[in-house]
Amino acid sequence: MGRRVTVATCALNQWALDFEGNLQRILKSIEIAKCKGATYRLGPELEICGYGCWDHYYESDTLLHSLQVLAALLESPVTQDIICDVGMPVMHRNVRYNCRVIFLNRRILLIRPKMALANEGNYRELRWFTPWSRTRQTEEYFLPRMLQSLTKQETVPFGDAVLATRDTCIGSEICEELWTPHSPHVDMGLDGVEIFTNASGSHHVLRKAHARVDLVTMATTKNGGIYLLANQKGCDGDRLYYDGCALIAMNGHILAQGSQFSLDDVEVLTATLDLEDVRSYRAEISSRNLAASKASPYPRVKVDFALSSREDLLEPLSEPLEWKYHSPAKEISLGPACWLWDFLRRSQQAGFFLPLSGGVDSAATACLVYSMCRQVCEAVNNGNQEVLADVRTIVDQLDYMPRDPRELCGRVLTTCYMASENSSRETRDRAAELARQIGSHHIGLDIDPAVKAVVGIFSLATGKRPLFAVHGGSRRENLALQNVQARIRMVVAYLFAQLSLWARGARGGLLVLGSANVDESLLGYLTKYDCSSADINPIGGISKTDLRAFVHFCLEHFQLPALEGILAAPATAELEPLADGRVSQTDEPSYSSLRPGRLRRVWCGGDPAAASRVRTDGRLSHRLSGARGVERCFRAPFCRERPSLSGATRLCSEL
Repeated sequence: MGRRVTVATCALNQWALDFEGNLQRILKSIEIAKCKGATYRLGPELEICGYGCWDHYYESDTLLHSLQVLAALLESPVTQDIICDVGMPVMHRNVRYNCRVIFLNRRILLIRPKMALANEGNYRELRWFTPWSRTRQTEEYFLPRMLQSLTKQETVPFGDAVLATRDTCIGSEICEELWTPHSPHVDMGLDGVEIFTNASGSHHVLRKAHARVDLVTMATTKNGGIYLLANQKGCDGDRLYYDGCALIAMNGHILAQGSQFSLDDVEVLTATLDLEDVRSYRAEISSRNLAASKASPYPRVKVDFALSSREDLLEPLSEPLEWKYHSPAKEISLGPACWLWDFLRRSQQAGFFLPLSGGVDSAATACLVYSMCRQVCEAVNNGNQEVLADVRTIVDQLDYMPRDPRELCGRVLTTCYMASENSSRETRDRAAELARQIGSHHIGLDIDPAVKAVVGIFSLATGKRPLFAVHGGSRRENLALQNVQARIRMVVAYLFAQLSLWARGARGGLLVLGSANVDESLLGYLTKYDCSSADINPIGGISKTDLRAFVHFCLEHFQLPALEGILAAPATAELEPLADGRVSQTDEPSYSSLRPGRLRRVWCGGDPAAASRVRTDGRLSHRLSGARGVERCFRAPFCRERPSLSGATRLCSEL
């Protein structure tokens, strides 16, 4: 006789410290799961308070408000008759843990602390939490009085245990534990656990979906079982973008795939599965059964509840499916664009300001905003009322209905070509044409008066006037004259970001977008404080090679023919005088020979004393030295000055 169960996993766009909003999204996901017939609902890591609380985890208020949200969940009729698995910080014996709290019908079944903390790359969980180190052991957790009055419990189990329902056994993993060499699901599976759950706060990196899917399918291929993965989505007020990508797998096959990039705040994934399929699959693996016969048992929390029902024989089962991966170029078109939308609506600004140079990098950034507008229009057309409310707030028009991405782009994106005497007609025309095709509000201006004024101040004070190298100046003079142009552009960008809407009679300000790719930052091929110094840099974690592939993708899929000329044009900073009206400075290095994104580890310590810096071709570059040079980034002082918040990955811990 079959034992068919319907289980649910979620991808939620939770905001750090938005306890009321987070509560409503959790309740909505539970309600959707119940409507789909689920008897178990899994949510993302730390979903009650939001993952990116950082040092707010130290504050007692964060723990208090998390408990208040948990009390509201326990008290809500929405959470009745379904096992709910939520994430929150818990203080136990004066030690703070990253926990899963699993409850049913106003009773807490188990508090399961995280055992392997993420503490590399972009993560610093050991700063705020302590891992639970006692495997297969539990203690009694004394509930605070506000929960005791609701649950009628004084203590509940706290530690490494599994749930034994009437019909199956359920074990929890938390994010990083799936990625460890010896994941808990291995021993839990050998001890008879049939359903594994993993609540994640896993950020987006290009091509990362392949690793997630491989880990989950391999876990259930070797040991059998059902695996649920939940994940955060959105930027969570943090430097990263979490891409959702929830999934359900069984016995090595994917049964349900969630969207990897979506503007929906709440996404619930369900699957109906037969527990007998797990049991028969395991029965045929002799090596697994020999290992299981010697496995150490887990503490079991008995739950007087069944995930299946007696009337489930006619319930249709979910069928295996082939996972649909995005190409890297499409990932770039979706991920950073979703991140831009999340950042814009949370900042309560009116749009973006982008210095558009006519080159590939700034064109890619403009295309990301255009892609964002396409996704917003698509979400509204699909009936997403939350997105509609947000876009109306941003454009300050209560009856606005976004239908055309170009029209919306004209409302939320202002582009600006800042010409100097060294700018060519070709780059000016390419920038203007791209702006016309995506629909941005475009400004063309001349920065020469400001540049001459700044150089004039220096001449008045010193009695000397610097010259470009082609006019007989030294390398030092040549570098200074290039840098003053770039830095004037930054000042102009921020001035126009603050006041351009005011000049047009509109409300609000604009966020300044940067356009420095990760290869420039890693190589030090940049000018400090130039127009890439910005509020946010959506391409800061993307290599030049991947960026060019993305621009090709936009050319083909967004029908933007202006990109063809931008891709074909030679790269130039246009900071030195023209030769007969044509570009003479083509000094960008070749990135094609570099492995994209592999020049160093994602996180860096930033030890400037261990590096010597040299100036070449008017740009700052770095020579790494010492035994630690291959492992550390020595650009920490500059990372602070050039924020690089990326839809793909964070460049540096010192941002």
